[in-house]
Amino acid sequence: MATLLIQHAHILTMDDRQTELLDGGLFIRDGFIEHVGQTSGLPNTADEVLDLTGHVLLPGLVNTHHHFYQTLTRAVPAAQDANLFHWLTTLYPIWARLQPEDIFISTQTALTELALSGCTTASDHLYLFPNGSRLDDEIAAAKAIGLRLHASRGSMSLGESKGGLPPDSVVDSEENILKDSQRLIEQYHDPKPGSMVQIVLAPCSPFSVTSDLMRQSAKLAREYDVHLHTHLAETEDEEQFCLQKFGRRPVGYMQEVDWVGGDVWFAHAVWVNEEEIKVFARHNCGVAHCPTSNMRLASGIAPVKEYRQAGVNVGLGVDGSASNDGSHLLAEVRNAMLLSRVKEGITGFSASPPPSPARRGAGGEVRKLMTAREAVYLGTRGGAAVLGRNDIGSLEAGKCADFFAVNLNRIEFSGMHDPVAAIVFGRSVRVDYTVVGGRFVVKEGSVVTVDEGKLVERHNRAAKRLLEG
Repeated sequence: MATLLIQHAHILTMDDRQTELLDGGLFIRDGFIEHVGQTSGLPNTADEVLDLTGHVLLPGLVNTHHHFYQTLTRAVPAAQDANLFHWLTTLYPIWARLQPEDIFISTQTALTELALSGCTTASDHLYLFPNGSRLDDEIAAAKAIGLRLHASRGSMSLGESKGGLPPDSVVDSEENILKDSQRLIEQYHDPKPGSMVQIVLAPCSPFSVTSDLMRQSAKLAREYDVHLHTHLAETEDEEQFCLQKFGRRPVGYMQEVDWVGGDVWFAHAVWVNEEEIKVFARHNCGVAHCPTSNMRLASGIAPVKEYRQAGVNVGLGVDGSASNDGSHLLAEVRNAMLLSRVKEGITGFSASPPPSPARRGAGGEVRKLMTAREAVYLGTRGGAAVLGRNDIGSLEAGKCADFFAVNLNRIEFSGMHDPVAAIVFGRSVRVDYTVVGGRFVVKEGSVVTVDEGKLVERHNRAAKRLLEG
């Protein structure tokens, strides 16, 4: 049985007591944490021993929404200054040229970036399959990198000719979508603790699939006990689309097609009202908050504080690498914290507010700003809850040995007085170690499961070919 011993790290466990260990360690056996505590109280030998003096160590970050393939279309000139609908219609024709190899290469690129930012579990939403591409290509690529994958079998069935947004060239028949969804679940889905692959059913959005496909996907997912995921309420345009086509706002439409429950989570969920937040809370729906993408596309600011006050599970998502142009999940933790403070500021503060984290609104009420540790919670425990997993998200005995560590002895953190807050308030950097199930994916700042230089070369060639047509 393989064992790994971590010693002398500043550890934030993210357990229910938010335990922090100033000289902490982990003893890991066969991919699971056996002991967590002060270094002096742990065994002193193992198959591998790593001294992390000067490092801060946190649970592995959980990415609840991404589109790996979009790493191939980052910063495309025609889509740099577009809102969501214009951005999509600009990029759809380029994505229609994707090949199976592109799915594989882009997955490895995105997961490499994520691993270097402390991510250990990623949910990806692949919703178009041109030229023979399959979700299997993504699953194979993820296995080689070594991160846990929640592979969402996305779909688009409502093309332009039927009143949808995507061109007909990138949509598929509902019969094929459901048949392939069933195949993928039966072939790959692993619900056991410590699983590396889980399948999610994920029709793309209200403006790209039919109501019947939404209902049939929900029925199939519940037959197999897998989760459901889609984009929802990302922009005001979507709200108007749903009102015109379905006679309901996006959340009301989800209720109509059986898409509420503890097995459902929505990406973005920006444009919701107070009653709709209560619907999410009542039905235990989750939300993937994507702060950078929402800023990039000028989509708005999700009501994260209101969600959390209502008891809604909220995790973080990098979102599409062409609506973020990066896959740095630790940066999302930072941006989630900062954007929440912008939102609080929009509501108005008094001229002389008290020190952070409490500030007074225009009406005199005290407003509590999101703290660094609360932002870390979104990226760890929050994300695990959204994905329906209780084996990840915190460092506790019996849970997966998923964590990352950052060396604080670098210029970016010089003068920082709080090790945990340092990596949130400070500049988002490459992590020094990322471990998934007790196995190193990043070691001493480098990915060990792929040749990063060769991957960059292959990825750039593919990206150039796609754009040139």
